[in-house]
Amino acid sequence: ITDHINLTGDNPLIGKNLEEFGPRFPDMSEVYNSELLTLAEKVAKNHFEFKTGVYAWFTGPSYETPAEVNFAKNIGADLVGMSTVPEAIVAKHAGIKTVAFSLVTNLAAGISENPLDHNEVIEIAEKSKVKLQNFMKEFLSEINIGNN
Repeated sequence: ITDHINLTGDNPLIGKNLEEFGPRFPDMSEVYNSELLTLAEKVAKNHFEFKTGVYAWFTGPSYETPAEVNFAKNIGADLVGMSTVPEAIVAKHAGIKTVAFSLVTNLAAGISENPLDHNEVIEIAEKSKVKLQNFMKEFLSEINIGNN
């Protein structure tokens, strides 16, 4: 994920700010660390097809409507989902270098002719588990080597 679009109307930083965790108004111009993303792209070549893009965050738990997917695409999103963004915002607020990955498990509503089936999403994720684990092991190993 190179960037995100928050379409939820929510933000995990709403409420009292604790300065020891980060500033009241953190800069969000680079939430996802470009150096870590470059390393991830390099490592991924050994495991699977790797694409980068902008992630649009919807609240769920329902899948997005075709109109919502089309809207997200029109404003620059490459993929949509129901996670990742609040965690990335909090990490950036705390000064943590962040990289995020999204396993695409289904074509969003309006892209596929078939209705979305959560069981199929789980099945696809399960089939990808070993590849993702191997990728993450190598990726984390490379980060560790780079920090020595």
